[in-house]
Amino acid sequence: MIIPSVIEHSLRQQAKQGQTLNVYLYEMSRMRRKINCLKRLMPAGVEVFYAMKANPHPAFLAAAIEEQVTGIEIASLGEANKAIKAGFHAEQMIYTGPGKSIEELQWSVQHGVRTIHIESLVEAYRLNQVCADLGKKQDVLLRINANFDIHDAQTTFSGGSKKFGIDEEQLDVALPQILALEHLNFHGLHVYAASGVLNVDDLLHNCQLVFDLTQRIEQQYAGVQCDIIDFGGGFGVDYLEENNDFDPEAYAIGLSKMIQDYGFEGRHFVLELGRWLAADCGWFCTEIIDIKTSRGKKQLVCAGGINHFRRPAALAINHPMGIVSLGRDKLFAAQESVRQESVYFGGPLCTSADKLANDVFIEAADVGDIAVFGLAGAYGLSMSNTGFLSHALPQEIVVTKEES
Repeated sequence: MIIPSVIEHSLRQQAKQGQTLNVYLYEMSRMRRKINCLKRLMPAGVEVFYAMKANPHPAFLAAAIEEQVTGIEIASLGEANKAIKAGFHAEQMIYTGPGKSIEELQWSVQHGVRTIHIESLVEAYRLNQVCADLGKKQDVLLRINANFDIHDAQTTFSGGSKKFGIDEEQLDVALPQILALEHLNFHGLHVYAASGVLNVDDLLHNCQLVFDLTQRIEQQYAGVQCDIIDFGGGFGVDYLEENNDFDPEAYAIGLSKMIQDYGFEGRHFVLELGRWLAADCGWFCTEIIDIKTSRGKKQLVCAGGINHFRRPAALAINHPMGIVSLGRDKLFAAQESVRQESVYFGGPLCTSADKLANDVFIEAADVGDIAVFGLAGAYGLSMSNTGFLSHALPQEIVVTKEES
Protein backbone atom coordinates (compact mmCIF):
# COMPACT_ATOMS: atom_id res chain seq x y z
CA MET A 1 0.00 0.00 0.00
CA ILE A 2 1.24 3.49 -0.84
CA ILE A 3 0.66 5.73 2.16
CA PRO A 4 -0.56 9.17 1.01
CA SER A 5 1.85 11.97 1.79
CA VAL A 6 -0.77 13.87 3.81
CA ILE A 7 -1.17 10.85 6.10
CA GLU A 8 2.58 10.30 6.56
CA HIS A 9 3.12 14.01 7.16
CA SER A 10 0.41 14.09 9.83
CA LEU A 11 1.87 11.04 11.59
CA ARG A 12 5.35 12.53 11.67
CA GLN A 13 3.99 15.76 13.12
CA GLN A 14 2.09 13.88 15.82
CA ALA A 15 5.12 11.73 16.65
CA LYS A 16 6.98 14.90 17.65
CA GLN A 17 4.59 15.24 20.60
CA GLY A 18 6.26 12.22 22.22
CA GLN A 19 3.09 10.25 23.04
CA THR A 20 2.27 6.72 21.93
CA LEU A 21 0.56 7.00 18.55
CA ASN A 22 -2.83 5.36 18.13
CA VAL A 23 -5.10 7.28 15.78
CA TYR A 24 -7.60 7.23 12.95
CA LEU A 25 -6.80 9.74 10.24
CA TYR A 26 -9.56 10.84 7.87
CA GLU A 27 -9.24 12.73 4.59
CA MET A 28 -12.61 13.37 2.98
CA SER A 29 -11.91 14.32 -0.64
CA ARG A 30 -12.46 10.80 -1.98
CA MET A 31 -15.93 10.52 -0.48
CA ARG A 32 -16.86 13.88 -1.93
CA ARG A 33 -15.66 12.83 -5.39
CA LYS A 34 -17.60 9.58 -5.23
CA ILE A 35 -20.86 11.27 -4.28
CA ASN A 36 -20.52 13.68 -7.16
CA CYS A 37 -19.61 10.82 -9.49
CA LEU A 38 -22.84 9.01 -8.57
CA LYS A 39 -24.93 12.14 -9.01
CA ARG A 40 -23.47 12.57 -12.49
CA LEU A 41 -23.75 8.93 -13.60
CA MET A 42 -26.93 7.52 -12.12
CA PRO A 43 -30.20 7.50 -14.09
CA ALA A 44 -33.16 9.67 -13.13
CA GLY A 45 -34.91 8.51 -10.01
CA VAL A 46 -31.85 6.99 -8.31
CA GLU A 47 -31.35 8.49 -4.86
CA VAL A 48 -28.14 8.19 -2.86
CA PHE A 49 -28.44 7.85 0.91
CA TYR A 50 -25.38 7.74 3.16
CA ALA A 51 -25.49 4.61 5.34
CA MET A 52 -24.03 6.14 8.47
CA LYS A 53 -23.35 2.79 10.16
CA ALA A 54 -20.21 2.74 8.01
CA ASN A 55 -18.83 5.74 9.88
CA PRO A 56 -20.86 8.16 12.03
CA HIS A 57 -17.99 10.61 12.56
CA PRO A 58 -19.16 14.22 12.01
CA ALA A 59 -16.71 14.68 9.11
CA PHE A 60 -18.44 11.96 7.11
CA LEU A 61 -21.89 13.32 7.86
CA ALA A 62 -20.74 16.83 6.92
CA ALA A 63 -19.33 15.61 3.61
CA ALA A 64 -22.59 13.84 2.81
CA ILE A 65 -24.61 16.98 3.54
CA GLU A 66 -22.29 19.35 1.71
CA GLU A 67 -22.27 17.16 -1.42
CA GLN A 68 -26.08 16.97 -1.23
CA VAL A 69 -26.88 13.31 -0.91
CA THR A 70 -30.62 12.68 -0.97
CA GLY A 71 -30.59 11.68 2.67
CA ILE A 72 -29.26 9.37 5.32
CA GLU A 73 -29.99 5.77 6.31
CA ILE A 74 -30.25 5.18 10.04
CA ALA A 75 -30.69 2.04 12.11
CA SER A 76 -31.02 3.38 15.66
CA LEU A 77 -32.23 6.37 17.62
CA GLY A 78 -28.61 7.16 18.45
CA GLU A 79 -27.82 7.43 14.75
CA ALA A 80 -30.90 9.60 14.26
CA ASN A 81 -29.74 12.03 16.93
CA LYS A 82 -26.25 12.21 15.43
CA ALA A 83 -27.72 12.85 11.98
CA ILE A 84 -29.95 15.64 13.32
CA LYS A 85 -26.99 17.22 15.10
CA ALA A 86 -25.01 17.12 11.85
CA GLY A 87 -27.76 18.98 9.98
CA PHE A 88 -29.94 16.30 8.40
CA HIS A 89 -33.71 16.63 8.73
CA ALA A 90 -35.98 13.77 9.77
CA GLU A 91 -37.71 13.78 6.38
CA GLN A 92 -34.32 12.93 4.83
CA MET A 93 -34.02 9.76 6.93
CA ILE A 94 -34.90 6.21 6.03
CA TYR A 95 -35.05 3.93 9.06
CA THR A 96 -33.90 0.36 8.42
CA GLY A 97 -32.84 -2.60 10.50
CA PRO A 98 -34.47 -5.29 12.64
CA GLY A 99 -35.57 -4.93 16.25
CA LYS A 100 -36.78 -1.32 16.31
CA SER A 101 -38.01 -0.46 19.80
CA ILE A 102 -41.30 1.27 20.60
CA GLU A 103 -39.33 4.37 21.60
CA GLU A 104 -37.52 4.41 18.26
CA LEU A 105 -40.75 4.00 16.33
CA GLN A 106 -42.43 6.75 18.35
CA TRP A 107 -39.57 9.15 17.68
CA SER A 108 -39.63 8.34 13.97
CA VAL A 109 -43.37 8.91 13.59
CA GLN A 110 -43.37 12.05 15.72
CA HIS A 111 -40.52 13.61 13.76
CA GLY A 112 -41.71 12.60 10.30
CA VAL A 113 -39.02 10.16 9.16
CA ARG A 114 -39.36 9.69 5.40
CA THR A 115 -39.84 5.90 5.43
CA ILE A 116 -39.66 3.15 8.02
CA HIS A 117 -38.69 -0.20 6.59
CA ILE A 118 -40.83 -2.96 8.04
CA GLU A 119 -38.90 -6.09 9.01
CA SER A 120 -41.70 -8.34 10.32
CA LEU A 121 -45.43 -8.56 10.99
CA VAL A 122 -44.80 -7.84 14.66
CA GLU A 123 -43.04 -4.62 13.69
CA ALA A 124 -45.83 -3.69 11.27
CA TYR A 125 -48.54 -4.10 13.89
CA ARG A 126 -46.42 -2.35 16.53
CA LEU A 127 -45.81 0.62 14.22
CA ASN A 128 -49.49 0.79 13.28
CA GLN A 129 -50.40 1.00 16.97
CA VAL A 130 -47.81 3.72 17.57
CA CYS A 131 -49.26 5.70 14.66
CA ALA A 132 -52.80 5.22 15.98
CA ASP A 133 -51.78 6.47 19.42
CA LEU A 134 -50.14 9.54 17.88
CA GLY A 135 -52.92 10.18 15.37
CA LYS A 136 -50.53 9.94 12.41
CA LYS A 137 -49.88 7.85 9.33
CA GLN A 138 -46.44 6.61 8.32
CA ASP A 139 -44.94 5.83 4.92
CA VAL A 140 -43.31 2.40 4.93
CA LEU A 141 -41.36 -0.01 2.77
CA LEU A 142 -41.50 -3.75 3.27
CA ARG A 143 -38.15 -5.46 3.58
CA ILE A 144 -38.14 -8.85 1.91
CA ASN A 145 -35.76 -11.72 2.54
CA ALA A 146 -35.64 -12.74 -1.11
CA ASN A 147 -35.23 -16.34 -2.15
CA PHE A 148 -31.94 -15.56 -3.88
CA ASP A 149 -28.51 -14.31 -2.92
CA ILE A 150 -25.15 -13.30 -4.42
CA HIS A 151 -22.78 -16.16 -3.74
CA ASP A 152 -19.51 -14.26 -4.21
CA ALA A 153 -20.47 -11.36 -1.96
CA GLN A 154 -18.48 -10.54 1.16
CA THR A 155 -21.66 -10.67 3.28
CA THR A 156 -25.11 -11.93 2.28
CA PHE A 157 -28.40 -10.62 3.66
CA SER A 158 -30.92 -12.74 1.76
CA GLY A 159 -31.54 -16.37 0.99
CA GLY A 160 -31.71 -18.94 3.77
CA SER A 161 -32.91 -18.16 7.28
CA LYS A 162 -32.23 -14.51 8.13
CA LYS A 163 -33.27 -12.03 10.79
CA PHE A 164 -33.71 -9.42 8.05
CA GLY A 165 -37.12 -8.88 6.47
CA ILE A 166 -40.02 -11.21 5.71
CA ASP A 167 -39.29 -14.33 3.68
CA GLU A 168 -40.40 -14.06 0.07
CA GLU A 169 -42.39 -17.28 0.50
CA GLN A 170 -44.43 -15.67 3.32
CA LEU A 171 -45.53 -12.64 1.29
CA ASP A 172 -48.97 -14.05 0.51
CA VAL A 173 -49.68 -14.14 4.24
CA ALA A 174 -47.85 -11.00 5.35
CA LEU A 175 -48.45 -8.41 2.63
CA PRO A 176 -52.29 -8.42 2.74
CA GLN A 177 -52.13 -7.83 6.49
CA ILE A 178 -49.70 -4.93 6.08
CA LEU A 179 -51.79 -3.38 3.31
CA ALA A 180 -54.83 -3.55 5.61
CA LEU A 181 -53.19 -1.61 8.45
CA GLU A 182 -54.90 1.75 8.20
CA HIS A 183 -52.12 3.87 9.66
CA LEU A 184 -49.39 2.58 7.33
CA ASN A 185 -48.90 3.83 3.78
CA PHE A 186 -47.20 1.10 1.74
CA HIS A 187 -44.82 2.60 -0.81
CA GLY A 188 -42.61 -0.26 -1.96
CA LEU A 189 -39.91 -2.79 -1.30
CA HIS A 190 -36.52 -3.01 0.34
CA VAL A 191 -34.50 -5.97 -0.93
CA TYR A 192 -30.84 -5.98 0.09
CA ALA A 193 -29.20 -9.18 -1.06
CA ALA A 194 -25.53 -8.67 -0.26
CA SER A 195 -22.72 -6.36 0.78
CA GLY A 196 -19.24 -5.95 -0.67
CA VAL A 197 -20.06 -6.98 -4.24
CA LEU A 198 -17.27 -6.21 -6.72
CA ASN A 199 -18.83 -7.78 -9.83
CA VAL A 200 -21.21 -5.28 -11.44
CA ASP A 201 -23.08 -8.02 -13.32
CA ASP A 202 -23.86 -9.79 -10.05
CA LEU A 203 -25.35 -6.64 -8.55
CA LEU A 204 -27.33 -5.87 -11.71
CA HIS A 205 -28.69 -9.42 -11.71
CA ASN A 206 -29.87 -8.73 -8.17
CA CYS A 207 -31.67 -5.61 -9.45
CA GLN A 208 -33.34 -7.68 -12.17
CA LEU A 209 -34.61 -10.21 -9.63
CA VAL A 210 -35.94 -7.37 -7.47
CA PHE A 211 -37.74 -5.88 -10.47
CA ASP A 212 -39.23 -9.30 -11.27
CA LEU A 213 -40.46 -9.57 -7.69
CA THR A 214 -41.92 -6.06 -7.93
CA GLN A 215 -43.84 -6.98 -11.07
CA ARG A 216 -45.24 -10.13 -9.50
CA ILE A 217 -46.50 -8.22 -6.47
CA GLU A 218 -48.12 -5.51 -8.56
CA GLN A 219 -49.81 -8.07 -10.78
CA GLN A 220 -51.12 -10.03 -7.81
CA TYR A 221 -52.42 -7.11 -5.73
CA ALA A 222 -54.79 -4.74 -7.51
CA GLY A 223 -54.04 -1.09 -6.93
CA VAL A 224 -50.63 -1.72 -5.37
CA GLN A 225 -47.63 0.02 -6.90
CA CYS A 226 -44.10 0.04 -5.55
CA ASP A 227 -43.18 3.69 -6.01
CA ILE A 228 -39.93 3.17 -4.10
CA ILE A 229 -37.50 0.30 -4.57
CA ASP A 230 -34.59 0.17 -2.14
CA PHE A 231 -31.68 -1.99 -3.31
CA GLY A 232 -29.71 -1.40 -0.11
CA GLY A 233 -26.01 -0.94 -0.77
CA GLY A 234 -23.68 -3.58 -2.06
CA PHE A 235 -20.94 -1.64 -3.89
CA GLY A 236 -17.75 -3.51 -3.00
CA VAL A 237 -14.31 -2.29 -1.98
CA ASP A 238 -11.15 -3.99 -3.25
CA TYR A 239 -9.55 -4.74 0.14
CA LEU A 240 -7.10 -7.16 -1.47
CA GLU A 241 -5.84 -4.48 -3.89
CA GLU A 242 -6.26 -6.70 -6.94
CA ASN A 243 -7.26 -3.87 -9.32
CA ASN A 244 -10.82 -5.10 -9.05
CA ASP A 245 -12.61 -1.88 -8.14
CA PHE A 246 -16.38 -1.67 -8.46
CA ASP A 247 -17.37 0.20 -11.65
CA PRO A 248 -20.21 2.65 -10.88
CA GLU A 249 -20.49 3.77 -14.50
CA ALA A 250 -21.14 0.22 -15.74
CA TYR A 251 -23.70 -0.20 -12.96
CA ALA A 252 -25.44 3.04 -13.90
CA ILE A 253 -25.61 2.09 -17.59
CA GLY A 254 -27.02 -1.35 -16.78
CA LEU A 255 -29.55 -0.03 -14.27
CA SER A 256 -30.73 2.69 -16.67
CA LYS A 257 -31.43 0.13 -19.39
CA MET A 258 -33.22 -2.11 -16.91
CA ILE A 259 -35.48 0.70 -15.70
CA GLN A 260 -36.47 1.38 -19.30
CA ASP A 261 -36.99 -2.30 -20.13
CA TYR A 262 -39.36 -2.77 -17.18
CA GLY A 263 -41.17 0.52 -17.75
CA PHE A 264 -40.25 1.70 -14.27
CA GLU A 265 -39.49 5.31 -15.20
CA GLY A 266 -40.79 7.83 -12.68
CA ARG A 267 -40.14 5.64 -9.65
CA HIS A 268 -37.60 6.17 -6.89
CA PHE A 269 -34.64 3.82 -6.55
CA VAL A 270 -32.72 3.99 -3.29
CA LEU A 271 -29.03 3.21 -2.85
CA GLU A 272 -27.84 3.03 0.77
CA LEU A 273 -24.08 3.42 0.42
CA GLY A 274 -21.65 3.45 3.31
CA ARG A 275 -18.56 1.29 2.83
CA TRP A 276 -18.00 2.31 -0.80
CA LEU A 277 -18.18 6.00 0.09
CA ALA A 278 -16.24 5.90 3.34
CA ALA A 279 -13.63 3.13 3.27
CA ASP A 280 -10.82 4.85 1.40
CA CYS A 281 -11.17 8.04 3.45
CA GLY A 282 -9.67 6.49 6.59
CA TRP A 283 -6.41 5.01 7.90
CA PHE A 284 -5.94 3.29 11.24
CA CYS A 285 -2.46 4.15 12.46
CA THR A 286 -0.99 2.45 15.51
CA GLU A 287 2.47 2.38 17.03
CA ILE A 288 4.45 -0.86 17.10
CA ILE A 289 5.11 -1.38 20.82
CA ASP A 290 7.00 -4.67 20.64
CA ILE A 291 8.57 -7.10 18.16
CA LYS A 292 9.50 -10.64 19.17
CA THR A 293 9.98 -14.06 17.63
CA SER A 294 7.69 -16.85 18.78
CA ARG A 295 8.53 -20.31 17.48
CA GLY A 296 9.94 -19.02 14.25
CA LYS A 297 7.42 -16.28 13.47
CA LYS A 298 7.67 -12.56 14.17
CA GLN A 299 4.94 -11.15 16.39
CA LEU A 300 4.38 -7.39 16.18
CA VAL A 301 2.37 -6.02 19.11
CA CYS A 302 0.71 -2.64 18.49
CA ALA A 303 -0.84 0.01 20.73
CA GLY A 304 -4.30 -0.71 19.31
CA GLY A 305 -5.96 -4.00 18.43
CA ILE A 306 -9.48 -5.27 17.86
CA ASN A 307 -10.63 -2.86 20.55
CA HIS A 308 -9.90 -0.09 18.03
CA PHE A 309 -9.92 -1.87 14.65
CA ARG A 310 -11.97 -5.05 14.81
CA ARG A 311 -12.86 -5.46 11.15
CA PRO A 312 -9.82 -7.50 9.98
CA ALA A 313 -10.40 -10.13 12.67
CA ALA A 314 -14.19 -10.12 12.30
CA LEU A 315 -14.06 -10.74 8.55
CA ALA A 316 -10.83 -12.76 8.54
CA ILE A 317 -9.13 -10.52 6.00
CA ASN A 318 -6.01 -8.37 5.87
CA HIS A 319 -6.43 -4.72 5.06
CA PRO A 320 -3.80 -3.10 2.84
CA MET A 321 -1.07 -1.71 5.04
CA GLY A 322 2.27 -0.02 5.19
CA ILE A 323 4.86 1.17 7.70
CA VAL A 324 5.91 4.72 8.53
CA SER A 325 9.45 4.50 9.86
CA LEU A 326 10.28 6.93 12.63
CA GLY A 327 13.91 5.81 13.05
CA ARG A 328 13.77 5.55 16.82
CA ASP A 329 16.82 4.31 18.72
CA LYS A 330 16.92 0.74 19.95
CA LEU A 331 16.47 0.12 23.67
CA PHE A 332 19.19 -2.56 23.64
CA ALA A 333 21.61 -3.95 21.06
CA ALA A 334 19.80 -7.24 20.39
CA GLN A 335 16.35 -5.67 20.05
CA GLU A 336 14.46 -7.44 17.26
CA SER A 337 13.26 -5.85 14.04
CA VAL A 338 11.63 -6.98 10.79
CA ARG A 339 13.44 -7.18 7.48
CA GLN A 340 11.66 -8.71 4.47
CA GLU A 341 9.53 -11.13 6.46
CA SER A 342 5.92 -12.32 6.73
CA VAL A 343 4.68 -11.39 10.18
CA TYR A 344 1.69 -11.30 12.52
CA PHE A 345 0.22 -8.00 13.77
CA GLY A 346 -1.73 -8.01 17.02
CA GLY A 347 -2.84 -5.54 19.66
CA PRO A 348 -2.40 -5.23 23.44
CA LEU A 349 -5.44 -7.28 24.44
CA CYS A 350 -5.36 -10.43 26.56
CA THR A 351 -6.93 -12.66 23.92
CA SER A 352 -5.54 -14.64 21.02
CA ALA A 353 -8.38 -13.20 18.88
CA ASP A 354 -6.65 -9.80 18.95
CA LYS A 355 -5.46 -9.90 15.33
CA LEU A 356 -4.87 -6.94 13.04
CA ALA A 357 -3.17 -8.86 10.22
CA ASN A 358 -1.52 -12.21 9.62
CA ASP A 359 1.10 -13.45 7.16
CA VAL A 360 1.76 -9.94 5.88
CA PHE A 361 5.05 -9.40 4.07
CA ILE A 362 6.87 -6.39 5.49
CA GLU A 363 10.03 -4.88 4.01
CA ALA A 364 11.13 -3.26 7.25
CA ALA A 365 9.69 -2.38 10.65
CA ASP A 366 11.14 -1.46 14.02
CA VAL A 367 9.77 -0.88 17.49
CA GLY A 368 8.37 2.65 17.54
CA ASP A 369 7.38 2.68 13.86
CA ILE A 370 3.75 3.21 12.86
CA ALA A 371 1.66 0.46 11.25
CA VAL A 372 -0.84 2.08 8.87
CA PHE A 373 -3.92 0.13 7.82
CA GLY A 374 -5.70 1.52 4.78
CA LEU A 375 -9.35 1.35 3.69
CA ALA A 376 -10.24 1.86 7.36
CA GLY A 377 -12.78 4.65 6.92
CA ALA A 378 -15.72 2.23 7.04
CA TYR A 379 -16.55 -0.04 9.96
CA GLY A 380 -13.51 1.03 11.92
CA LEU A 381 -13.74 2.43 15.43
CA SER A 382 -17.53 2.25 15.75
CA MET A 383 -17.50 -1.48 14.94
CA SER A 384 -14.80 -2.29 17.47
CA ASN A 385 -14.71 -3.76 20.99
CA THR A 386 -13.88 -0.40 22.54
CA GLY A 387 -14.75 -1.37 26.11
CA PHE A 388 -12.53 -4.45 26.30
CA LEU A 389 -9.69 -3.91 28.79
CA SER A 390 -10.67 -0.23 29.06
CA HIS A 391 -7.86 1.14 26.92
CA ALA A 392 -8.10 4.80 25.97
CA LEU A 393 -9.84 5.38 22.65
CA PRO A 394 -7.72 6.36 19.67
CA GLN A 395 -7.98 9.89 18.44
CA GLU A 396 -9.94 10.61 15.27
CA ILE A 397 -8.31 13.41 13.30
CA VAL A 398 -9.46 14.96 10.03
CA VAL A 399 -6.58 16.06 7.79
CA THR A 400 -6.59 17.98 4.55
CA LYS A 401 -4.27 17.74 1.57
CA GLU A 402 -3.14 21.31 2.14
CA GLU A 403 -1.49 20.21 5.39
CA SER A 404 1.19 18.25 3.51
